[in-house]
Amino acid sequence: MKPYKDYAPKEPAKTQEQLPIGGYVLKILEAKEVEYTWGNVLLISFDIAEGEYKNFYKNNYNAQQQEDKKWKGTYRLNEPKDDGSEKDGWTKNTFDGAMWAFENSNTGYHWDWDETKLKGKIVGGLFRNKEYKFKGNRGFFTECCRLDAAETIRKGEFKMPKDKLLSNSNDAVSFASPESGGFEDIKSDDDLPF
Repeated sequence: MKPYKDYAPKEPAKTQEQLPIGGYVLKILEAKEVEYTWGNVLLISFDIAEGEYKNFYKNNYNAQQQEDKKWKGTYRLNEPKDDGSEKDGWTKNTFDGAMWAFENSNTGYHWDWDETKLKGKIVGGLFRNKEYKFKGNRGFFTECCRLDAAETIRKGEFKMPKDKLLSNSNDAVSFASPESGGFEDIKSDDDLPF
């Protein structure tokens, strides 16, 4: 066998630990409004605040070896457009429910339309499996799909959401994979991006 240039034995990339589905108490590290052509979202970055998986996303971030590290503890809350549509009604219900969760998890806190004040707050989060298709591979990753009161999570008084599956159509596309898509790009020299 002929040797190739730059041969160097190295340990293979390690599989990243996946957060099990379930309910977790979260600590908010950052909240900011992000504008897209189709509408705005409130991008909420968090980490697990309590229990066996405390600091899960910090540990995940620190363990990433690639140059373009991604903070994977995020939740995107669509902002209502206030256009009177049925879809906007659903968006308002989801947004109102998320703010209720924050108010019920933080004594004396009331949502005042300043998203930066969410930093440091706690809230409950429900995590489900979401199917992805990326470069010919299919699988699941864990995503935060709903916010709830922290005490509801602590008491285990929640119903687990169903897994989110891709459509069966041939042109089903997912923009997320366990390695890259759907997560927040971080370009920072600091230990953490916050």
